[in-house]
Formats: sequence, structure tokens, C-alpha cells
Amino acid sequence: MRRMSDAPARWTTATVYPDMWADPDDDPRNNNGGPGSEGELATLRDGLRDFRLTLRMKCEGLDAEQLARRSVPPSTMSLLGLVRHLAEVERDWRNWITDGEPLPKLYGEKDADFHGAVAEQAVVDAAFADLEREQAALDAELAEHPDLGARVGREKIAIRELMVHRIDEYARHCGHADLLRECVDGRVGQ
Repeated sequence: MRRMSDAPARWTTATVYPDMWADPDDDPRNNNGGPGSEGELATLRDGLRDFRLTLRMKCEGLDAEQLARRSVPPSTMSLLGLVRHLAEVERDWRNWITDGEPLPKLYGEKDADFHGAVAEQAVVDAAFADLEREQAALDAELAEHPDLGARVGREKIAIRELMVHRIDEYARHCGHADLLRECVDGRVGQ
């Protein structure tokens, strides 16, 4: 069990707002002072993009051991496990919108995404590749349904409902990533 004296010192790279992850000019989630999103679909897509970027930012600069570290025992959650979990979830969401046969799980049985998150660079590389591929595949399929009220798949889920659910899932896990990253090396910020 980690003692308080073993905890890493808290730090951030931000200088403008010390409670932020990065300065506004260095934050890829900022639209550089331009106008905000136009319309509901663009707003949902931009919100999802920002949470996806946040997850990546929380993982940047860490090695395989740090990404796989389970920082809050007895939880099996780690930053690498979150990446693998979100790849699995993106794939599962594709199953929600299809009328065809479901795609197989990426990592196997329940919680295999977290249990298989081991400190090996090949596992890290595969996890990020899986996440990018699954995100792109679902984004491409959803681009065919610009009407947010359209109902698709066997369960006839509305595109709007799926988009909101995706944002919710990433937002929840970005909160976990905040805590996990702070436990790993002390870095804090939004």
C-alpha cells in the first residue's frame, strides 16, 4: 500500500491557469478563439473529440509500466486499461447500430480489456491502434446518418442518444484518467 509520503508531488505544465493541464495556446482542444460549433451535430462531435483528446493527453509522456499501473488498489483500472476499454466500447457501439451479426470482442471475456493491460510496449501500441481504428470505423458508419433523430440497428437507437452516450462514457473515464495520472506521476489539471 502506498503511503502519503510515497505519493508523487503534484505538478502541471500550465503557467496561465495553474489548475489546468496545459496553457490555452498549447491545448489542442481549444478552437483558437474561433467561433464555437454550429448546430447540434457539430456540437456533439466537437464534445466527443475534446474528450478523446483529453484521454490521449492524460496518457502522453508515460511509458508502458506507467500506463499499465493500477494506481488505486484493488481496482484493475489503469490508463492503458481505459484505452483498451474504450476501444472495446467503440466496437460494441458499432454492434448497436447494425442489423447484421455482431462484431467479436477485441480482448475476450468481461474485463479482459483491463486484465490484459500489461506493461509491454507491444500491448500499448496495439491498444492505441485498436482505439484509433474503432473510433474511425464508428465515426465513418455514423457519418452515414446525419439525422440525429434517425433510429438504427436492431434496438432502433436514435443517433442522438448514441452520441450523448459516447460523450458520457468518455467524460466518465476522463475523470478516472485524471486520478490515475495524478497517482502515476503527480501531474494534475483539467
